[in-house]
Amino acid sequence: MKLISWNVNGLRACLDKGFLDFCAQAQADVICLQETKMQPHQAQVDLPGYHQYWNSAQKKGYSGTAVFTKQEPLSVSYDFGREEHRTEGRVITAEYPAFYLVCCYTPNSQDGLKRLDYRMRWEDDFRGYLCQLDTIKPVVLCGDLNVAHEEIDLKNPKTNRRNPGFTDEEREKMTKLLSSGFVDTFRYLYPDKTGAYSWWSYRFNARKNNAGWRIDYFIVSDRLRDKIKRAEILTTVEGSDHCPVLLELDI
Repeated sequence: MKLISWNVNGLRACLDKGFLDFCAQAQADVICLQETKMQPHQAQVDLPGYHQYWNSAQKKGYSGTAVFTKQEPLSVSYDFGREEHRTEGRVITAEYPAFYLVCCYTPNSQDGLKRLDYRMRWEDDFRGYLCQLDTIKPVVLCGDLNVAHEEIDLKNPKTNRRNPGFTDEEREKMTKLLSSGFVDTFRYLYPDKTGAYSWWSYRFNARKNNAGWRIDYFIVSDRLRDKIKRAEILTTVEGSDHCPVLLELDI
């Protein structure tokens, strides 16, 4: 099974930058999107053969997730947990016979870390949600998780030490998630690979200079680790400040 996850930074804009061509070429079984920044009626996404599921933020032009899947899921649910996590369209869960797929756009801690306290609550509640699912069947989590876990996961760790996405607090939450029975598929296959990033600032020629961050992930339940066939970052695909990430599972 081939799965792709991509923060498109506004799907309407990405549609004008080759999104449908990429999907046709990729031939993925599932395509998960983050930061769609739209309501489903605002654009037609012409992907024959895919079932489409959308979770849009109440605030227009903000956040949002979508799942396009060839195989119709057994069930689909939106958001999770307490009410404060249910207004920004950040999570879609699709149940398949062998696993749960969770598409997630994790809240950014924002400039000045003004949303860090909320981010910590989100992390704890979301980890609890994933662990709960994992008691029923294995989990495949994907999305923009807005954290570079280790220093190897960004170009300039020293100068970004207290910036959103690379605080000790956020990194510790990722460590806690992985120690709760989950595995980072890319690092499982490439534990020492450097210069592998999925997001680059639009400023300072960051993408050209590969001054990036790896903040887009496929994370799976430990018991799926032997099913991991490929985990790749598709750095040549443009259309957003993020590039897609890919996972192939023997499932």
